[in-house]
Amino acid sequence: MAIESLAKRLGTTPHLSSLLMKARRYGLEKPEDLELLAVRRGLRYYDAHGNSSKELPVLNGIVKIADDGWFTSEELAVALLSPSAPYSLQRLRMGAAMLAAEGNRPESIARLARHERCESVVRHIGLCGSKVEPENNFWNVLLDLLPADLQPTRPDVLPHLTRFVAMTGLSRTGKGNLMQWIRPTRMQPVSTP
Repeated sequence: MAIESLAKRLGTTPHLSSLLMKARRYGLEKPEDLELLAVRRGLRYYDAHGNSSKELPVLNGIVKIADDGWFTSEELAVALLSPSAPYSLQRLRMGAAMLAAEGNRPESIARLARHERCESVVRHIGLCGSKVEPENNFWNVLLDLLPADLQPTRPDVLPHLTRFVAMTGLSRTGKGNLMQWIRPTRMQPVSTP
Protein backbone atom coordinates (compact mmCIF):
# COMPACT_ATOMS: atom_id res chain seq x y z
CA MET A 1 0.00 0.00 0.00
CA ALA A 2 1.36 3.42 -0.97
CA ILE A 3 2.01 5.97 1.77
CA GLU A 4 -0.23 9.00 1.50
CA SER A 5 1.55 12.29 0.83
CA LEU A 6 0.88 15.60 2.54
CA ALA A 7 -0.21 16.94 -0.87
CA LYS A 8 -2.96 14.33 -1.08
CA ARG A 9 -4.14 15.21 2.44
CA LEU A 10 -4.19 18.88 1.41
CA GLY A 11 -6.20 18.03 -1.71
CA THR A 12 -3.43 18.92 -4.18
CA THR A 13 -1.11 16.99 -6.44
CA PRO A 14 2.42 16.12 -5.33
CA HIS A 15 5.15 17.50 -7.56
CA LEU A 16 8.79 16.67 -8.13
CA SER A 17 10.41 18.34 -5.13
CA SER A 18 13.78 19.92 -5.83
CA LEU A 19 14.60 20.02 -2.10
CA LEU A 20 13.85 16.32 -1.61
CA MET A 21 15.95 15.53 -4.71
CA LYS A 22 18.81 17.61 -3.27
CA ALA A 23 18.49 15.75 0.04
CA ARG A 24 18.71 12.41 -1.81
CA ARG A 25 21.86 13.59 -3.63
CA TYR A 26 23.43 14.17 -0.22
CA GLY A 27 22.49 10.70 0.99
CA LEU A 28 19.28 11.60 2.83
CA GLU A 29 17.11 9.01 1.11
CA LYS A 30 14.22 8.75 3.59
CA PRO A 31 12.15 11.46 5.27
CA GLU A 32 13.40 10.07 8.59
CA ASP A 33 16.92 11.10 7.53
CA LEU A 34 15.72 14.72 7.35
CA GLU A 35 14.32 14.36 10.86
CA LEU A 36 17.65 13.01 12.08
CA LEU A 37 19.44 15.95 10.48
CA ALA A 38 17.06 18.34 12.28
CA VAL A 39 17.92 16.68 15.59
CA ARG A 40 21.63 16.94 14.76
CA ARG A 41 21.10 20.62 13.99
CA GLY A 42 19.87 21.26 17.52
CA LEU A 43 16.21 20.20 17.54
CA ARG A 44 16.68 18.07 20.64
CA TYR A 45 13.06 18.41 21.73
CA TYR A 46 12.24 15.63 19.25
CA ASP A 47 15.15 13.37 20.17
CA ALA A 48 13.20 10.96 22.36
CA HIS A 49 15.34 7.99 21.31
CA GLY A 50 18.79 9.57 21.64
CA ASN A 51 19.33 9.87 17.89
CA SER A 52 21.56 12.95 18.10
CA SER A 53 24.61 10.70 18.17
CA LYS A 54 23.34 8.39 15.42
CA GLU A 55 25.34 8.59 12.22
CA LEU A 56 23.83 10.27 9.20
CA PRO A 57 23.77 8.39 5.89
CA VAL A 58 27.03 8.42 3.96
CA LEU A 59 27.22 9.12 0.23
CA ASN A 60 30.42 8.10 -1.57
CA GLY A 61 32.19 7.77 1.78
CA ILE A 62 31.41 11.35 2.89
CA VAL A 63 28.60 12.86 4.92
CA LYS A 64 28.06 16.02 2.91
CA ILE A 65 25.42 17.54 5.14
CA ALA A 66 27.44 19.91 7.28
CA ASP A 67 26.86 23.45 8.43
CA ASP A 68 28.77 24.72 5.43
CA GLY A 69 25.82 25.83 3.32
CA TRP A 70 25.36 22.55 1.45
CA PHE A 71 21.87 22.18 2.92
CA THR A 72 20.74 25.23 4.89
CA SER A 73 18.40 25.26 7.89
CA GLU A 74 15.88 27.09 5.72
CA GLU A 75 16.05 24.31 3.13
CA LEU A 76 15.77 21.68 5.84
CA ALA A 77 12.70 23.38 7.34
CA VAL A 78 10.89 23.58 4.01
CA ALA A 79 11.95 20.04 3.02
CA LEU A 80 10.37 18.77 6.24
CA LEU A 81 7.17 20.60 5.21
CA SER A 82 7.23 19.43 1.59
CA PRO A 83 3.83 18.29 0.32
CA SER A 84 5.64 15.67 -1.77
CA ALA A 85 6.82 13.86 1.38
CA PRO A 86 4.73 11.25 3.16
CA TYR A 87 2.21 12.72 5.58
CA SER A 88 3.58 12.88 9.13
CA LEU A 89 2.41 15.14 11.95
CA GLN A 90 5.78 14.69 13.64
CA ARG A 91 7.63 15.88 10.52
CA LEU A 92 5.31 18.89 10.20
CA ARG A 93 6.01 19.83 13.82
CA MET A 94 9.75 19.46 13.25
CA GLY A 95 9.52 21.60 10.11
CA ALA A 96 7.70 24.30 12.08
CA ALA A 97 10.43 24.24 14.70
CA MET A 98 13.17 24.46 12.06
CA LEU A 99 11.41 27.42 10.41
CA ALA A 100 12.09 29.36 13.61
CA ALA A 101 15.78 28.43 13.77
CA GLU A 102 18.07 31.31 14.67
CA GLY A 103 19.46 32.99 11.56
CA ASN A 104 16.71 31.87 9.15
CA ARG A 105 15.61 34.59 6.76
CA PRO A 106 11.89 34.99 6.05
CA GLU A 107 12.65 35.97 2.42
CA SER A 108 14.48 32.73 1.80
CA ILE A 109 11.77 30.64 3.46
CA ALA A 110 9.01 32.33 1.44
CA ARG A 111 10.95 31.72 -1.80
CA LEU A 112 11.56 28.07 -0.95
CA ALA A 113 7.91 27.59 0.10
CA ARG A 114 6.78 28.93 -3.28
CA HIS A 115 9.10 26.52 -5.13
CA GLU A 116 8.01 23.57 -2.97
CA ARG A 117 4.33 24.51 -3.24
CA CYS A 118 3.88 24.61 0.51
CA GLU A 119 3.02 28.27 0.99
CA SER A 120 -0.30 27.40 2.67
CA VAL A 121 1.50 25.13 5.15
CA VAL A 122 4.12 27.78 5.94
CA ARG A 123 1.38 30.41 6.24
CA HIS A 124 -0.51 28.23 8.73
CA ILE A 125 2.65 27.85 10.81
CA GLY A 126 3.42 31.57 10.49
CA LEU A 127 -0.04 32.48 11.79
CA CYS A 128 0.46 30.14 14.73
CA GLY A 129 3.91 31.61 15.38
CA SER A 130 2.57 35.16 15.34
CA LYS A 131 -0.02 34.23 17.98
CA VAL A 132 2.54 32.58 20.26
CA GLU A 133 5.29 35.17 19.74
CA PRO A 134 3.56 38.42 18.73
CA GLU A 135 6.73 40.38 19.57
CA ASN A 136 8.86 38.28 17.19
CA ASN A 137 8.96 40.24 13.92
CA PHE A 138 10.18 37.14 12.03
CA TRP A 139 6.61 35.79 11.82
CA ASN A 140 5.12 39.11 10.63
CA VAL A 141 7.73 39.51 7.89
CA LEU A 142 7.23 35.91 6.79
CA LEU A 143 3.45 36.34 6.64
CA ASP A 144 3.84 39.57 4.63
CA LEU A 145 5.93 37.67 2.06
CA LEU A 146 3.35 34.91 1.59
CA PRO A 147 0.14 35.33 -0.40
CA ALA A 148 -2.67 36.43 1.91
CA ASP A 149 -5.38 34.93 -0.27
CA LEU A 150 -4.29 31.30 0.16
CA GLN A 151 -7.10 28.87 0.73
CA PRO A 152 -7.03 27.78 4.36
CA THR A 153 -6.15 24.16 4.97
CA ARG A 154 -8.54 21.74 6.59
CA PRO A 155 -8.11 21.87 10.37
CA ASP A 156 -7.66 18.09 10.58
CA VAL A 157 -4.61 18.09 8.26
CA LEU A 158 -2.14 20.50 9.89
CA PRO A 159 -1.29 20.51 13.61
CA HIS A 160 -3.02 22.89 16.00
CA LEU A 161 -1.01 25.79 17.42
CA THR A 162 -0.52 23.93 20.70
CA ARG A 163 1.44 21.20 18.89
CA PHE A 164 4.20 23.67 17.93
CA VAL A 165 4.91 24.84 21.46
CA ALA A 166 6.09 23.63 24.84
CA MET A 167 3.44 24.54 27.39
CA THR A 168 3.22 24.56 31.13
CA GLY A 169 0.26 25.17 33.38
CA LEU A 170 2.44 26.24 36.28
CA SER A 171 5.40 28.60 36.27
CA ARG A 172 7.37 30.73 38.72
CA THR A 173 4.72 33.40 38.34
CA GLY A 174 1.95 30.98 39.36
CA LYS A 175 -0.81 29.24 37.47
CA GLY A 176 -1.37 30.06 33.82
CA ASN A 177 -0.39 28.91 30.38
CA LEU A 178 3.17 29.66 29.46
CA MET A 179 3.82 28.81 25.81
CA GLN A 180 7.22 28.74 24.16
CA TRP A 181 7.78 28.03 20.46
CA ILE A 182 9.87 24.90 19.99
CA ARG A 183 13.04 25.64 18.01
CA PRO A 184 16.57 24.27 17.71
CA THR A 185 18.70 25.17 20.70
CA ARG A 186 21.91 25.59 18.76
CA MET A 187 23.30 24.48 15.46
CA GLN A 188 25.53 21.44 15.90
CA PRO A 189 28.19 20.79 13.26
CA VAL A 190 28.02 17.41 11.60
CA SER A 191 31.35 15.61 11.50
CA THR A 192 32.65 13.98 8.35
CA PRO A 193 34.78 10.85 8.29
